[in-house]
Amino acid sequence: MNLVDSHCHLDFPDFEGHLDDVIKRASNAGVHFMMTICTQLSKFDQVLNVAKSHENIWCSVGVHPHNAADEPETDSQTLITMAEHPKVIAFGETGLDYYYDHSPRDQQIGLFRQHIQAARQTGLPLVIHARNADDELIRIMREEYTKGPFAGVIHCFSGSPELAEAAIQLGLYISVSGIVTFKNAHELREIIKTVPTNRLLVETDAPYLAPVPYRGKRNEPAYTALTANKVAELKNIDPEIFSTATTRNFFRLFTKARSI
Repeated sequence: MNLVDSHCHLDFPDFEGHLDDVIKRASNAGVHFMMTICTQLSKFDQVLNVAKSHENIWCSVGVHPHNAADEPETDSQTLITMAEHPKVIAFGETGLDYYYDHSPRDQQIGLFRQHIQAARQTGLPLVIHARNADDELIRIMREEYTKGPFAGVIHCFSGSPELAEAAIQLGLYISVSGIVTFKNAHELREIIKTVPTNRLLVETDAPYLAPVPYRGKRNEPAYTALTANKVAELKNIDPEIFSTATTRNFFRLFTKARSI
């Protein structure tokens, strides 16, 4: 296996003190590369330090929609400046979350647009969070795309067929998490079957959303292989061929990362 965990949170307290063991287990499972995701600019330094300390790990910079109201106000230029480090290969995680509504929706939208502007100006991709906001997300992405193209991925995809179709039409990628292994994720599995293999990534979103048979436990990058195997089964592709394809997709999207 030759996999990338395209979305995890290795700076979170869940991994404190034993990150080296987590990374070793990932390597043993065939997960040789990881991207650790920033959710708060106030904690960007610790995210970056994880990436700087490991050759096979990169990171993003951005503000999660949950934190839009809590973090100091920012703009696209601030994001662009923070992304100058060689280890920073993406903006986000950004997007909309109308399920929890931890931040006012107008603030989520405004911040999402700032991330899109930064992506458009630099060519670095977006890592997009979407929950219970598919229609609004589609509208904003299409509107922003008319101002100039941008690249990105809908991470931890659990949305509608319409969101998947819109993302593909805009040239974006779809990233699949351990949710695809959950017993009741029938609709998600049917959607993933329709997504072209050359637009798919795999991830853990660790420490969250551990795939079956580890559901309910702390997730970690090694379990990317379980998700990849499930998607390969859905698409009737040899697991090793599929894993290699998703890794190529990762480096095709995140061009600032070291290519294989």
